[in-house]
Amino acid sequence: MTFQIKQEIASCGGKLMKLSHPSKKTGTEMEVNVYLPKQYFHKQDQSIPVLYYLSGLTCSPQNASEKAFWQPQADKYGFALVFPDTSPRGEGVPDDPEESWDFGISASFYVDATQEPYKKNYQMFSYIHDELPRELSQFFENKGNSKLDFVENVAITGHSMGGFGALSAFLKLYPERKYKSCSAFAPITFPSKVQWGQKAFGGYLGQEEEKWKPYDPGHLLKMTTNIGSDKILIHQGTGDPFYKNQLKPELLLEASKGTSWDGKINLNLVEGFDHSYYFVSTFVPEHAEFHAKNLGLI
Repeated sequence: MTFQIKQEIASCGGKLMKLSHPSKKTGTEMEVNVYLPKQYFHKQDQSIPVLYYLSGLTCSPQNASEKAFWQPQADKYGFALVFPDTSPRGEGVPDDPEESWDFGISASFYVDATQEPYKKNYQMFSYIHDELPRELSQFFENKGNSKLDFVENVAITGHSMGGFGALSAFLKLYPERKYKSCSAFAPITFPSKVQWGQKAFGGYLGQEEEKWKPYDPGHLLKMTTNIGSDKILIHQGTGDPFYKNQLKPELLLEASKGTSWDGKINLNLVEGFDHSYYFVSTFVPEHAEFHAKNLGLI
């Protein structure tokens, strides 16, 4: 599989690469942005770890690349960044028939859909956590002065719907220790209990709530055993208009009670912050340090 380089942009001390490639999982052309830190351009003894960032509803790979200010932190610690798209796109890709912004194109919820007409293209869980890392590894192999580790030494974070996607993937794949660490900005923490999640899960996975549990962080906490040291970092603004009705991070804390994750979720309620990238960018340095420690960079 071949990536097309659409643009290379000098950014901070490194380079942002805007790529596209045909995906077998989604059956569409997929866009992805990759930030190569300054360390990539100098010979490294060890491979450079990778942080995956999943964006929220209505977003594309451009939003966080332009507004989250991850690049200076990537240069500071020496990790690369991958910004996948939020859904398949293109002619023939089914969208929400009601043309709403919280379902369909740019709102995949990062699951592998099982329902028509979405299951053909909306295979986003398999795409992001299986196909994309393998294809990026092959594409960047023997390029540049340093090796990039897209598969083994990786961490995950995200915002809003992407925060849910990060929590879901971290916990769902936890037994195999796919991701070294997980953090989230204003995530949808227990989608089975809020309208955004119920609509998405019902549309992509069907109306039987039992089929939602393998993706729902609130249930996955009870199905996965923490090995004893792993923690999850979350920031949530109290001025976020979605905080009380769609995000509800306290539900995740409640769900963790009595499980191996009890006391392992570091929820930070930050006064006055909203849902925007002003909020995200403010706390990116804290999340970057958290992941750098878990990736062995500090």
